[in-house]
Amino acid sequence: MTDTNTTNHTPFPAASILGYPRIGRRRELKKAVEAYWAGTIDAAALDAAAREIQLGTAKRLQGLGLTEAAAVPGTFSYYDQVLDAAAHLGAVPARFGNLLNAEGQLDIDGYFTLARGTKDQQPLEMTKWFDTNYHYLVPEIGPETDFALTSTRIVEEFTYALANGIETRPYLVGPVTFLLLSKDSDDAPAGFSPLSRLEDVLPVYAALLEKLAAAGASWVQLDEPALVVDQDTPAQEIEAAVARSYEALSAAENRPQLFVSTPYGALNAQLGTLAATGIDALHLDIFKGEVPSAAALAGLGNKTLVAGVVDGHNIWRNDLAASAAKIAELTQSVARLAVSTSTSTQHVPHDVGEEVQLSAQLRSWLAFADQKAAEVVTLAGLLNDPAAVRPAIDEATRIIADRAAAEGVRRAEVRDRTAALTDADFSRSAYGVREAAQEKALHLPPLPTTTIGSFPQTAEIRTARARANKGELTTEQYEQLMKDEISRVVALQEELGFDVLVHGEPERNDMVQYFAENLEGFDVTVHGWVQSYGSRCTRPSILWGDVTRNAPITVEWARYAQSLTAKPMKGMLTGPVTILAWSFVRDDQALGETANQVALALRDEIADLEAAGIKVIQVDEPALRELLPLRTADQAAYLEWSVKSFRLATAGAGDSTQVHTHLCYSEFGAIIDAIDGLDADVTSIEAARSRMEVVHDLESHGFGRGVGPGVYDIHSPRVPGEQEVTELLRTAVKHVPSRQLWVNPDCGLKTRGYAETEESLRNLVTATKTVRAGLLEAAQ
Repeated sequence: MTDTNTTNHTPFPAASILGYPRIGRRRELKKAVEAYWAGTIDAAALDAAAREIQLGTAKRLQGLGLTEAAAVPGTFSYYDQVLDAAAHLGAVPARFGNLLNAEGQLDIDGYFTLARGTKDQQPLEMTKWFDTNYHYLVPEIGPETDFALTSTRIVEEFTYALANGIETRPYLVGPVTFLLLSKDSDDAPAGFSPLSRLEDVLPVYAALLEKLAAAGASWVQLDEPALVVDQDTPAQEIEAAVARSYEALSAAENRPQLFVSTPYGALNAQLGTLAATGIDALHLDIFKGEVPSAAALAGLGNKTLVAGVVDGHNIWRNDLAASAAKIAELTQSVARLAVSTSTSTQHVPHDVGEEVQLSAQLRSWLAFADQKAAEVVTLAGLLNDPAAVRPAIDEATRIIADRAAAEGVRRAEVRDRTAALTDADFSRSAYGVREAAQEKALHLPPLPTTTIGSFPQTAEIRTARARANKGELTTEQYEQLMKDEISRVVALQEELGFDVLVHGEPERNDMVQYFAENLEGFDVTVHGWVQSYGSRCTRPSILWGDVTRNAPITVEWARYAQSLTAKPMKGMLTGPVTILAWSFVRDDQALGETANQVALALRDEIADLEAAGIKVIQVDEPALRELLPLRTADQAAYLEWSVKSFRLATAGAGDSTQVHTHLCYSEFGAIIDAIDGLDADVTSIEAARSRMEVVHDLESHGFGRGVGPGVYDIHSPRVPGEQEVTELLRTAVKHVPSRQLWVNPDCGLKTRGYAETEESLRNLVTATKTVRAGLLEAAQ
């Protein structure tokens, strides 16, 4: 199909990227947004900070070589790209009431209300974005959802950049992905599918496209990553939705040219469907997926194929020779070809050149967002002057060889240990044996209460850590400050009435980085921040070599905390899968091999914690779901090695040692068998924001060990009332035997303040006592 409804025929840029980090090189957006929430700046100041970041990004990318019209993606967001789509489409759940202003628009306060909730309404649910460490807000769609164009922010962002001399490429989550990622609203009837509202959504997209065209946009990017995932929705239904969407949008009057991106994996069958519509350019992830056959590409005709050959999801230097071979193959099959990243580079830090503390050798192996843009520009040079690119290809090949031979990448003693593993190293005693031993050792009440691990990291804690790093505090002074905080946290839990305590983790900057700093085979960054969700950022560590532990990491802190109380104190570790998921992991060997190396280091740590008298040890795996492959055929192999790595880490624990784990941010039904397979004695799970949806999965599965579905959503500042927590617990008791239930927040409390934390935890304990009393009364 050839479109006839766009008068702008600007060619798609030869070099482009799908997206760029939007938090600012020094987290300027995070600071501005949180200042706005705190009331220390107004909306005008927030807008000014956002525009400065947007324009700075555009100028930076132009300087890196993305100079053609529409080469710079307009992927800025105040909070989340899926929330942005909901805001533009008017997808505001009825439970929030009328959030639109007098002009019928969702302003910035209404936008943040959906993200953060109110005193009476929980925010939109949050879950992982495909196979990344980014988390999006889940729209709630029902028959009652009144779709309308309630925001034109992306038009305003485009016109601002254009007024400053840069034509960007506006970005919006595409209609099929938007609806597939949505959940049923509270008012939706049984059997309802958000995808059934497609015909109501498309006119709003068309209206937005018309406004972008009127503003002068030559291209718009509609992001459809849901098309690379095996969905529960029947494939033919999705195919029909894709065909209908892009036939309708390409037929819209006065539209920009349509560029559809499909990151995070191979497009497979939907390639032909999209090629047959009137879109103008199609992106394929050629890094994770294979180069399609000439027959599969034939349907593109004169459409531009945008080849995602540079990995936007990890930080390793591109193998330019391998990418050049893919580009050469594609030039034989398509009429028009452009070069891009496989995904948005929002998943990597800004610039490796700023990490001067890393060795020059390690830096040479890496490519952050700026370097990836430069790699795209280099590879695009193959389309016009291949000879000019040859020196860069040769240099990349030399550096990749240097990395393979570098000291520490392979350690004989580590590989000998993993090679000697047997089946016995992955198994504990039967759960019934362990349960009896733990009851005797711990003497816990029904519905035991605990927290997930971290307590609020105050400004004083962060200041002390910064001063210690600068040498302004001695080791002894810093450790005493941390011990003072641990004492405070333990005393607070005793006063509130918790049953199993934690030390609060004040000494830890991050649940992964802390371990990376104490294990061989890792390095850490200074400025390598990436967005996890909203204003929350993390600095993933760099796992570049074989992993080994030279000394205990957490033992002395746990020993000190246990000395302050007669109640059980949890030893707190981060699990092998999460350490991998929240790091930038070496790509030169199977993930399962790397996971086993990390697991063995943790196994040694658990043994030392037991020797120090710690009877409860939590090995967090909040990211277990994140690495799950998007295609069903690949999932069994992943779940096998990920579960085995956890079991390898924990199987050395004695029967009386209670092993906990923790999971969050995910739809758990898809991996309930794997969660069971972890064989943890107690599993705590995020459940408050989804209002206990997970207990239905636990009930239908017949989950037989301890489980703590969360009753306090820590990703929002709102304080759950005692009655709210009581109702959540009563829901849990209806579906899970009370003897198995634990009571806990959804996740760690590091990002919260002490006032809201204390009030929330007090309500949690009071609600638990109420439900316990009801259980006792019912039993009499």
